[in-house]
Amino acid sequence: MIKKLFRRTKKKIVEDSERGARKKIIEELFYDFNQNRHRVYLMNFVRGIMFGVGSVIGGTVVIALIAGILSMFTDIPGGLGGFIQSILDAMSTRSS
Repeated sequence: MIKKLFRRTKKKIVEDSERGARKKIIEELFYDFNQNRHRVYLMNFVRGIMFGVGSVIGGTVVIALIAGILSMFTDIPGGLGGFIQSILDAMSTRSS
């Protein structure tokens, strides 16, 4: 019973020291890369702007692809082609 308790205690001590060492390494890496707080803010600001611009460009490409695919189906009979054509006409009049 004492050996079992000793093993558990030893295992807990080893795990705690490993956890502390990992935490210390992560903190050192963080402070090495982020020494200047203003630089971190500037990088996050630029990152946000680039994310916004990328989202707008990506949305534009997706809408253009959808419009291109829909334009292939304008010749479908039964009123569906006319409906798709009206959607495309509405998209073209709104954009200009």
